[in-house]
Amino acid sequence: MADFLIVEREGPVLVASLNRPDERNAISETRHSEEIAEFCARVTRDASVRAVVLTGKGKAFCAGGNVKHMQSRAGMFAGTPFEIRNRYRSGIQLIPAALYELEVPVVAAINGPAIGAGLDLACMCDIRIAADNALFAESFVKLGIVPGDGGAWLLPRVIGMAKASLMTLTGETIDAARALEYGLVSEVVPGERLLARAMEIAGQIAANPGHATRMAKRLLREGQDMKLAPLLELSAAFQALAHHTADHGEAVAAFVEKREPRFTDG
Repeated sequence: MADFLIVEREGPVLVASLNRPDERNAISETRHSEEIAEFCARVTRDASVRAVVLTGKGKAFCAGGNVKHMQSRAGMFAGTPFEIRNRYRSGIQLIPAALYELEVPVVAAINGPAIGAGLDLACMCDIRIAADNALFAESFVKLGIVPGDGGAWLLPRVIGMAKASLMTLTGETIDAARALEYGLVSEVVPGERLLARAMEIAGQIAANPGHATRMAKRLLREGQDMKLAPLLELSAAFQALAHHTADHGEAVAAFVEKREPRFTDG
């Protein structure tokens, strides 16, 4: 069976595409979650990767869970309540844990509907760019269920509690223009320009030393839940490490000499 996640490389940037276009890239099997988690682990280990673009094949970014499987109680929705609970924990919940721990910055190129778990997947990324035809919904309540993949933690941190409550409790679908107004996405571009714009942003990230962007991302993540004092301690420790990298020395030399830097991930 074909991989759920197709990965292509352009220099220091990886493009990872959800590859079930006939199912609107629904995350319906444990192995789908395992593939994404394993990808995140590989990327973190590879110091030559400086940015990731996450998108979907076909007309959808990700339609969330497979509703037909819900109806037939198949796949991850089969079994007793205890079995379903464990399947969530060992299945789709691998994704938020893996993406949260992924050190490399991730740009979501949202090429179509991002619904339910698909919206939450987008919120797990660092930067979100949407095509003008993209749609967004935290639609779990419409199916009589709740966000099972961390959406209740993720969405308020992206758009604030008031708007997250509105989206979560109504299940309302919003368009790309409303998503931009909410701060859910940073930009809206024509569909044909989406991947190019996401790659442009990823390239701007990848032009910087990888150790700096990785540690800066970690500080941003940890800062969501830390008090200022421990964050300052962590920042000082990371800064001491950064000052002793070869790429820092090269960046300073290039700045002084008014030339382009040549980073070596060292």
